[in-house]
Amino acid sequence: MQISVTEAKSQLTDLVRRAEAGDEIILTRHGHAAVRLVPINPVADAKSRKALLDAVRGAAAMKATAAPNAARSQDFLYGDDGLPG
Repeated sequence: MQISVTEAKSQLTDLVRRAEAGDEIILTRHGHAAVRLVPINPVADAKSRKALLDAVRGAAAMKATAAPNAARSQDFLYGDDGLPG
């Protein structure tokens, strides 16, 4: 949505709500785009950052232990006698 700065003055509250909801609001001056209203992403607090880091570390630890041993990764290609199957 494009709206002139002059018109936006009387509708600012509504325009901010629409921008927060995801609408693209562009303010124009003399018919040319001047600024865009966009919502600010909330800054995570220390507790939520720690929880996120703990979750990532836990997932990485699970992935590291679940990975096959690289030294034995191609054993399925060979029979019990050590020759290609």
